[in-house]
Amino acid sequence: MIRLKILWPGKTSHPELRSLQDYYLKKINMRAKCELVEVKEARGISEKYSDRILEREASNLEKHIKDDFIVCLTDTGKELKSNEFARFLDRTSAGTGKIITIVIGSFLGLGNRILSRADYLLSLSKMTYSHELCRIMLLEQLYRALSILQRSQYAK
Repeated sequence: MIRLKILWPGKTSHPELRSLQDYYLKKINMRAKCELVEVKEARGISEKYSDRILEREASNLEKHIKDDFIVCLTDTGKELKSNEFARFLDRTSAGTGKIITIVIGSFLGLGNRILSRADYLLSLSKMTYSHELCRIMLLEQLYRALSILQRSQYAK
């Protein structure tokens, strides 16, 4: 059985996106064990302090990374089709027996300290999206992948 953990800094602030987040988490948890961990977000919006913000967020994220298989979302990661992502999750889960922990950064992305711990770098798109929208996109793709693996109906 696939076991998932999703880590990201801060809570989803937009109520509409929060509603979608909860919707997909509920659907995912009907198909696999999935834990969402929202760690403390480093305060500050100035890119002048980006190194300090990324470092603080890395410390908060690392507290929840054990001996997991780490997937980091980054624009330099590999793009996969939905069926490829499903096979990746299945192979990784079966091959490692580890929890698959997917890490999404804040508005600044992820610091090198976290990226260097990754077992796999994944990109949702070559385009840039807000970190809160990426959360929803990831959750939708996780639900889609689990549906593919269980050969369930999923609207296309």
